[in-house]
Amino acid sequence: MAFVDVRNLWKRYPGKTVLENVRLRVDEQEFVTIVGASGCGKTTFLRMLLGEVEPCQGVIEIDGERLVPEPRADRGVVFQRYSVFPHLNVLANVLLGLDFGASALLGRTFGRRRALDIERAERMLDRVGLLSSAKNYPAELSGGMQQRLALAQTLITEPGILLLDEPFGALDPGIRADMHDLVRELHRELGLTVFMVTHDIAEGFSLGSRLLVFDKPRIDPHEPDLYGATITFDLPVGQRPDVDSVVNSINVRQEA
Repeated sequence: MAFVDVRNLWKRYPGKTVLENVRLRVDEQEFVTIVGASGCGKTTFLRMLLGEVEPCQGVIEIDGERLVPEPRADRGVVFQRYSVFPHLNVLANVLLGLDFGASALLGRTFGRRRALDIERAERMLDRVGLLSSAKNYPAELSGGMQQRLALAQTLITEPGILLLDEPFGALDPGIRADMHDLVRELHRELGLTVFMVTHDIAEGFSLGSRLLVFDKPRIDPHEPDLYGATITFDLPVGQRPDVDSVVNSINVRQEA
């Protein structure tokens, strides 16, 4: 049985079909990268895995259970725009997930539990290279450091699935390479199942164990929004014969 099982998934809005008949089976601990032309439904699909967007038709199952249409702690997400709280320091940003998980009413733990949570948060910060910045605020951090903080903030609740929506798109090449190394290590060490949207095909092949291309297999030139996108390529990393076809497909769609 697949860990993530997507069957006959559709998403429509009035006058527009975004996704049509998406089918996908993903095993636990796979690293799936997703590429495609702008507006082809990549982020919509990621938000459906998160539970933020409901499908119009079809089913998503995770570990044999139908996905509940709301974000939960078993799925963590990091966006391109730094999703950290500017009024909290680095340590407090990471503690927040533990605080709400333990006490949704008070939003804070106390006593011995508090001490243990701080130790746990500090270990996570150490793992992402931010322990020395624990007392700093997000505005005092570089872009790469803020994304490290966003990762720590997400991973502190120990999700089984990590969703990444173009998390490195705004970073300089050198910082981006460092973040690639960090994500690879975290994927391996924590046993995560990862879905990452990227606009960079080279990044998709470099990071993923499997690359998906979302595209529209059919187009009506008179009604461009009539049909939606689906998975047109599903390539294991290392299988490179179709790379040129992938690039050409995306370039043609971008220019359309």
